[in-house]
Amino acid sequence: MRALRILLIVVVVLGGLFVIADRVALHFAEGEAADKLRATENLAATPDVSIKGFPFLTQVAGGSLDDVEVGIKDYRATTGSDGQTIRIDDLKADMKGVEFSGDYSSATATSATGTASIAYEELLKTAKSEETQVAPGVTARVIGLSDGGSGKIKVTVEATVLGTKLPQPLSVLSTVAVEGDTVRVHADSLPSFGGVRAAENEVRSITDFEQKIDDLPGGIRLDKVEAAQSGVLILVKGSNVRLAG
Repeated sequence: MRALRILLIVVVVLGGLFVIADRVALHFAEGEAADKLRATENLAATPDVSIKGFPFLTQVAGGSLDDVEVGIKDYRATTGSDGQTIRIDDLKADMKGVEFSGDYSSATATSATGTASIAYEELLKTAKSEETQVAPGVTARVIGLSDGGSGKIKVTVEATVLGTKLPQPLSVLSTVAVEGDTVRVHADSLPSFGGVRAAENEVRSITDFEQKIDDLPGGIRLDKVEAAQSGVLILVKGSNVRLAG
């Protein structure tokens, strides 16, 4: 019995030491991965990296991590060849089946899904904010974007008719959708400018707009988008996503 007790104590002690070693190695690996991702993507701040699953060391021995979550608070995505960027808030990606090289210099996920958001004031920069003629004697410009409910964006338009600004801004509900690497906003109906008829194409040059978003981290891409309270919520996905290297 005494020998059995000693054996149990040794097992418990060794198990405790293994858990401690596993958690220390995990913490170190998360920090290294975050630093490498920051350098790879040229991020302004260090991202959050969380490696799931236990034990961590057995996953490392197998050369693959089951689940890695990455969070980037402020990411600047390019919007085309002109070098312009758009700020993406709270980009979060859940990466599955992360395999890494023998020297740990690179890591690639089999698949990834996640979410991101773009504030309305950021998306507003894409809309036509300068006064534009939409009919003889009628000019208009977009002055605001907000949540229109039921997954729609409310586009607020300021209009001037025959030199007089309308006392109240006009608004339309718009559908937001993803086409490839582009977020498109399309008005469901068109506003009336104080009874003055305007050509649909001219009005839509104001109410409808689009924003290209490419060069997302690791090669993830846009999937779906919907209007939310403070901005548009974007679902992202990808395969063979580069986590580092």
